[in-house]
Amino acid sequence: MSFILETIVTTRSLDGRVHIAPMGMREEGGLVLLAPFRPSATLDNILASRCAVVNATDDVRVFAGCIVGRRDWPTGPAERVPAVRLAAALHHLELELERVDDDPQRPRLWLRRVFEATHAPFRGFNRAQAAVIEAAVLVSRLHLLPAEKIDTELQYLAIAIDKTAGPAEREAWEWLLARVAEHRGGPSEARG
Repeated sequence: MSFILETIVTTRSLDGRVHIAPMGMREEGGLVLLAPFRPSATLDNILASRCAVVNATDDVRVFAGCIVGRRDWPTGPAERVPAVRLAAALHHLELELERVDDDPQRPRLWLRRVFEATHAPFRGFNRAQAAVIEAAVLVSRLHLLPAEKIDTELQYLAIAIDKTAGPAEREAWEWLLARVAEHRGGPSEARG
């Protein structure tokens, strides 16, 4: 597949510290491609341990939480790699590093599958869940994008929040709006 899937990547440092981060993944030529920006604990951990776990979850609070610094999510042991999987994962892939295409800004990490498991069915995303994931991507780029673009996108995404969000999506949305306000040093103008 050539499209990017939004996932949660779990890694562990050599001294055992777990790191949880949202990250897009692609599959090419039978390998999984991750491309974390430098500096990155995910990158450091994969280079050191030579493994990672890619988790699929429908709990969008994990995506938003990681972006705003809430990274303490329950995990469980992986089956075949020295890492952990997200406890809320509907599906997870355990991966070992095959090769690295180095780059000063964004190395490309090619990993092969060594184990995968499905833990629960995926019922699909509602519009609010998709809006939270898109907003999390925007908030992760606050330092790169103009404020007007962020505001316009958030105002549009707020429509889906207003119409279809449940308590978990509203909580995640509020975390993201608070991060935008914190970045700007004042109250958020995008409501949802």
